[in-house]
Amino acid sequence: MAATPAVDVLVRSGTNYRLYEYTHDPAASSFGQEAAEALGTEPGRVFKTLISAIDGRLAVAVVPVTAELDLKAMAAALGVKKAAMAEPAAAARATGYVVGGISPLGQKRSLPTVVDESASGWPTVFVSGGRRGLEIELDPVDLVTLTGATLAPLARTPTR
Repeated sequence: MAATPAVDVLVRSGTNYRLYEYTHDPAASSFGQEAAEALGTEPGRVFKTLISAIDGRLAVAVVPVTAELDLKAMAAALGVKKAAMAEPAAAARATGYVVGGISPLGQKRSLPTVVDESASGWPTVFVSGGRRGLEIELDPVDLVTLTGATLAPLARTPTR
């Protein structure tokens, strides 16, 4: 399996983790749902990494793939008035990862990070390993520690 900056962070820190590789389908409409199916796990345990724009800077939100990011909750978690989704090109530049493969770990720039509080309800969670088709399973406490994140309620039920 190819090393990525996310995997490098785990190796250097001595954190326990498991790496899963699967064949990514470019036609998949939801990278997270695709990952949950490939891993054979509950989708609520698989978390997506979203980049938001807050007061002229970027921040990272880590939420279950079954949910949407509540931008008002993200703003509140960071103590600002308003949050919006970052432009995909800006997210890729700041993190060093391609959209759909952005990991909360090993990003090019250290960004303020908030992990949805539901992560703490699982013994382990899955996050992107830094490219499409690569997932990392780790303890949510380690995820929060390694990213310097705070836990907050960020997820909302998708509106369809």
